[in-house]
Amino acid sequence: MNQMMGLHKVYHRLTILSLFPLCPPPLFPSLKLSRFTLGHLRTHHSANSARLRSIMAAATSRLGNLVSATSFVAEDGGGGSNVSVNSSTGTSTLDDEALGGKYQLPPPEIKDIVDAPPLPALSFSPQRDKILFLKRRSLPPLAELARPEEKLAGMRIDGKCNTRSRMSFYIGIGIHQLLPDGSLGPEKEVHGFPDGGKINFVTWSLDGRHLAFSIRVDEEDNSSSMLRVWVADVETGKARPLFQSQDVYLNAVFDNFVWVDNSSLLVCTIPSSRGDPPKKPLVPSGPKIQSNETKNVVQVRTFQDLLKDEYDEDLFDYYATSQLVLVSLDGTVKEIGPPAVYTSMDPSPDQKYLLISSIHRPYSFIVPCGRFPKRVELWTTDGKFVRELCDLPLAEDIPIAFNSVRKGMRSINWRADKPSTLYWAETQDEGDAKVEVSPRDIIYTQPAEPLEGEQPEILHKLDLRYGGISWSDDSLALVYESWYKTRRTRTWVISPGFKDASPRVLFDRSSEDAYSDPGSPMMRRTPSGTYVIAKIKKENDEGTYVLLNGIGATPEGNIPFLDLFDINTGSKERIWQSDKEKYFETVVALMSDHKEGDLYLDQLKLLTSKESKTENTQYYIQSWPDKKACPITNFPHPYPQLASLQKEMIRYQRKDGVQLTATLYLPPGYDPSKDGPLPCLVWSYPGEFKSKDAAGQVRGSPNEFAGIGPTSALLWLARRFAILSGPTIPIIGEGDEEANDRYVEQLVASAEAAVEEVIQRGVAHPGKIAVGGHSYGAFMTANLLAHAPHIFCCGIARSGAYNRTLTPFGFQNEDRTLWEATSTYVEMSPFMSANKIKKPILLIHGEEDNNPGTLTMQSDRFFNALKGHGALCRLVVLPFESHGYAAYESIMHVLWETDRWLQKYCVSNASDVGTELDACKCDANKDVTDSENKAAAASGGGDPELEDFEHQGFHPVPRSLL
Repeated sequence: MNQMMGLHKVYHRLTILSLFPLCPPPLFPSLKLSRFTLGHLRTHHSANSARLRSIMAAATSRLGNLVSATSFVAEDGGGGSNVSVNSSTGTSTLDDEALGGKYQLPPPEIKDIVDAPPLPALSFSPQRDKILFLKRRSLPPLAELARPEEKLAGMRIDGKCNTRSRMSFYIGIGIHQLLPDGSLGPEKEVHGFPDGGKINFVTWSLDGRHLAFSIRVDEEDNSSSMLRVWVADVETGKARPLFQSQDVYLNAVFDNFVWVDNSSLLVCTIPSSRGDPPKKPLVPSGPKIQSNETKNVVQVRTFQDLLKDEYDEDLFDYYATSQLVLVSLDGTVKEIGPPAVYTSMDPSPDQKYLLISSIHRPYSFIVPCGRFPKRVELWTTDGKFVRELCDLPLAEDIPIAFNSVRKGMRSINWRADKPSTLYWAETQDEGDAKVEVSPRDIIYTQPAEPLEGEQPEILHKLDLRYGGISWSDDSLALVYESWYKTRRTRTWVISPGFKDASPRVLFDRSSEDAYSDPGSPMMRRTPSGTYVIAKIKKENDEGTYVLLNGIGATPEGNIPFLDLFDINTGSKERIWQSDKEKYFETVVALMSDHKEGDLYLDQLKLLTSKESKTENTQYYIQSWPDKKACPITNFPHPYPQLASLQKEMIRYQRKDGVQLTATLYLPPGYDPSKDGPLPCLVWSYPGEFKSKDAAGQVRGSPNEFAGIGPTSALLWLARRFAILSGPTIPIIGEGDEEANDRYVEQLVASAEAAVEEVIQRGVAHPGKIAVGGHSYGAFMTANLLAHAPHIFCCGIARSGAYNRTLTPFGFQNEDRTLWEATSTYVEMSPFMSANKIKKPILLIHGEEDNNPGTLTMQSDRFFNALKGHGALCRLVVLPFESHGYAAYESIMHVLWETDRWLQKYCVSNASDVGTELDACKCDANKDVTDSENKAAAASGGGDPELEDFEHQGFHPVPRSLL
């Protein structure tokens, strides 16, 4: 087989981080991620989500420590523990230890890696002359997760702090001057806030002279832990409370605070007259009633934490209602508007207006707060109401088909290149993606205060679904549209200030086709704090150039690049490219945009990152024309004991001809000729594709640093396992074919190909190959043990969903209902095949899982089904944990459970592999043949061996800034 490099890294719940404004990421992201998380881009200017997928995958390892220059939420860490923990080597077979119900510790070689102190996060000032080092702790103790929380309207709220629950934080801020030679000056510590203060929402002022952030202190007397807003002088590092009164607290359930100008902030505060929370009535006023006597079609996914009754509605109002307050650095305070459930506040670039969004009753018991009635208003920054832009009704009836949206105005934003001009999109298909109409979306624009009778102007019409705009000026903006079903994505060039200029298509391609991705335009910061497309000038050249920053996917792996692109002619010149031999380098951000005026190519300054298989990510300032790279970080290796691990991107073929890729990791010092085959752990996550070619493309780089998170499969390199990470499991549905109708068949074929490859290489013992995954990867694991028992000796399934009839209105990328695709739902559900699972399976689930579809009940009922058929199985439910695990005790115990399972049922597996393999293959082939015959009969005949079955994961990504 060809040994070609390639892997698309799959990171669950990943968010991109850059030097742009951003909103809070999930507070405890799924710990399949690397130790260093990324934050969401919060944007004034949108971008096409499909175009960001390759950027997101590539950004994970190299941007892990970089945070926004404007605002962010801290990565959580942890410290000690109040819960007793037992130490174990992970190989014990004592029943009292395995079943005793106490938290356990994994063997030292794993524990020491997880215990390593986290590296700081970085944030650059708007003027690019200073860097913040934001200090983090290690994993939090379980006691923090055990704090009471209110589950309301799809959210979880910490009533003690009046924030989202389980909110992470920083423990300190260091300020470094970025010197002209690229080196860093000595650290200046931000000081003056209480010892033990937990820091959140660190935000630069527009001029970079001040920082604003929140502080909370968990007081020993169990008094209030409410958040207060603080400001710090960047030159001195001295911090002080923003409000002179000690009774003004931050309400951070939705938005928190924003700089309106260099000397004032708009803050969401807890209303001073709020009083005590409502008390739950001992006796309800009546039954809980929901009605659909109007016969509306309302199909919703399996949302969790929804409102249940009138008491929940009152409690939601209590915690979510804010009073907006305009406060100056000199202490002047002014209340803005009445108390309401404000969800966002966005000053105009000229600082004259505020775009204010809020939600209001009637609420819903079947959808989360994002679909509640929404009002968007325009105010002046001194609190004068200007006009209402829209008041959208409750949106319970958004169709489940992908690309379906809410009716009415949506994505309302300020133009980044204008003082105070609004733009938004409106659907023309009633929000239903199944309705055929042209145009499908219309983009409108209008001044903040239009003249009397002045109607919104049509900016552009789209036949696909609107995905955002990147602005430059009146002569240039890029409009993005995409369509999930066909994976088509288009980029339009428009001239918003010239009505006679005809829009034209710049790029029209498949979002799955990584090889054709031309890259995304780099943005520059404006004096008002917005970001616009950076136009680049060349000496004695009148062309209009932009910088396209691309991941550079190739059959040999990703080779990031930077192209100088002529927007008018389409010609491009590659001005920078990663070293593809040893290193993986990327362009992170433009650093020469802090001054007004034209940007010239020979004065270009960039922030880049650099890493290799064995060297962790470091950051550099690279300047033109000599392109000299000056290092600005020197982070120590996070796990030196695995510094010499072996990594190889491998490529192999599925039996139907589809090219597959994976990353093979081997322990330090391993020599297959001397050491022989190893026990192997295969860890993956299926994906969907519309074409074989796209599914077979190589994603990832052989030179990327191996990020090892607290629950990463790579931890078992320290236990001398071979790790096959992220083998592509493409589920392909070409043309009108639905991928999931052949899910099991393609799943098994992909797994067989992966296992055959590592066995053929001599690195994996054929009888000692385990499989595992998280969420949809757990679903995959259970299905493989049911339908391919000849491949794996055991499985580990974390936080999965196993019975698809419990998610009847769609799941993952399936948008047909249970009643439209009954056989698919049933055949995909490992719950329905529990009687076939004969290999040991370890189920782990958070007791408070809040992810749609993966209710804890899924694992509980699956375990009972397995036990009812005598399967060797074990269920571990983690108290207080959600979909991703966060607490020190929980994570250590998960590692202990996993290691115990692998040692007992993989390393010690002594079954007769040859006999078992032959017997199981006969059964498996019979199952596949039966399914193929059924598929052929349903399609009117034909040879199923010649059909196309494959696909790779396409997950819609929230609209973000390119």
